[in-house]
Amino acid sequence: MIGAFLSSWHLFHTTYLVGWLVALLLSLVGVLVVARDQLFLGAAVSEASTLGIALALGLGVRLAGAENTWVESDGFLSTMAVIFSVAAALVTGRGGEINRESREAITGWVFLVSASVSVLFVAHSPHGLEEIQRLLSSSIIGASNFDVALYAGAAAATAIFIGVFRRRLILLTMDAPMAGAVGMNTSAWNTTTSVILGLAVGLAIRTSGMLYTFGCLTLPALAAKNICREVEPMWLVAPLVALLTGTAGFVIANYYDFPPAQMTVALLATVVAGAWVYRDVARA
Repeated sequence: MIGAFLSSWHLFHTTYLVGWLVALLLSLVGVLVVARDQLFLGAAVSEASTLGIALALGLGVRLAGAENTWVESDGFLSTMAVIFSVAAALVTGRGGEINRESREAITGWVFLVSASVSVLFVAHSPHGLEEIQRLLSSSIIGASNFDVALYAGAAAATAIFIGVFRRRLILLTMDAPMAGAVGMNTSAWNTTTSVILGLAVGLAIRTSGMLYTFGCLTLPALAAKNICREVEPMWLVAPLVALLTGTAGFVIANYYDFPPAQMTVALLATVVAGAWVYRDVARA
């Protein structure tokens, strides 16, 4: 099995590396989402990224015939995904401030609007529908060397940010009123974490699709939450779970000819189930 995986390295090494780097990036950011019990937020932001891509594809169809091929370029599609995911993260992060609705209500609204409108934008475009279906099904084949450098840089920057400000982030996550009482500008910090979430998801969604993005954002951190007693070690355990499970998922998928994204997410879900059992046994 390992031999078969290594023999495929020269053909798919960029796909493997990007898959692992995306998992690393999202697992770091996912700790903030899971520690706040906001798992559905990740799904809403992922769907908003898809809406941004659908809007760009729909615009490309309407401009067909003109010299506007840039509208459907990877760069523009990725930019739209990032813009919409950041906007969604900011809107949901203000839950409770918008018309006095709860964060859960705003998150649900963003998810449903994005899921429905994204299909409507490309309903009359076979190419657009195919692209949206690809995003929903999470195909990570075809990553480039540029993607490797991009996600490596994003993961490194995120890790450095968390390492420098981890104590403030923990206080903000666990006790926002106390964070405000000791002088932290909680509004600015919430905005910052929302932007980081939006950037991470927006960058990942174009390459890895919604299932893999949402799975790597929430499942490693969820497993870490059930293994660790505090938030700080979750930033070590979650990336470790993501990388080890991602490696196993890619090796197994290559050997048995399964889709790597779906195999990895299925294994991550199994790890979470095991973490639940561990938690119950440890508490017994």
